[in-house]
This record gives sequence, C-alpha cells and structure tokens, in this order.
Amino acid sequence: MAKRGAKVSGVSYRLHITPGIFVGSLVKVSDNSGAQLAKIIGVIRAKTVWRRIPGAAVGDMVIVSIREGRPELRKQIMRGIVIRQKRPYRRPDGTWIAFEDNAIVIVSPEGDPKGSEIRGPVAKEAADRWPRIASMATMIV
Repeated sequence: MAKRGAKVSGVSYRLHITPGIFVGSLVKVSDNSGAQLAKIIGVIRAKTVWRRIPGAAVGDMVIVSIREGRPELRKQIMRGIVIRQKRPYRRPDGTWIAFEDNAIVIVSPEGDPKGSEIRGPVAKEAADRWPRIASMATMIV
C-alpha cells in the first residue's frame, strides 16, 4: 500500500497532458538567448517505471544540452521549459491542439527566461504555469 502524504491546502490540480517530447529528442529553442537547437537529456520531476524513457509535455521543465547556437553556449547544460509540442493533447473543453514543432525556452533553474523575446506561439498551459514566460510571449494559443 502506498504511503499517503500530508494534505496540503492551496495546491492546484495540474491537468494531465500527454508527453510528446522524450529524453534524446532534439528541440528548437524559440528565444533570443543565442541557442538554436537543444537535446533533451532529462526531465525535472519525471516519475517513470523501471527502464521507461522519461517524457515531457507542454509546461514541463527539462534539462537540455545546447547543440547549435553561439559558440560560447554550445555543449552547455541548461534548463528549458517546453512551450510547444507536435503530439496532440486534449484540453478540458474538448478541443485538441498540436503545434508544428517541438520548442523550448531557455531558463534559469528558478524559471527566469534567459532571453528577452519568444518567437512563435506559446501554449496556454505553459503560460499559466510560468507567468514570466507569459509576459514575454507575443502569442498565446
């Protein structure tokens, strides 16, 4: 039988979104931090069964290795937040949404964006979870 944790008030329920990006995936970096392409090497707070590859969905924080971009950023380990995924997922109102590409925004470990602008649309789920990204987004879908 699983242990029951302490009941914490004020914690909102996070909607389940189908993971569309897994460890090893190459994703586009959609900000002006200087990175262009990144490889997912880990997912923050991902719980899996034994030997299953961890997956990330829209709004999740991931650990990435920068593959293309400015020379001083290449081969650096950073954190990012998934703002778009190709895999369709269902919203509570019944609509299905999928984007044209898989994209992240490079952030600090606390969640502050490294760049000053975000290119392309940002999913509403990511904008609700990360207010600093929502303030930088030009389009929230």
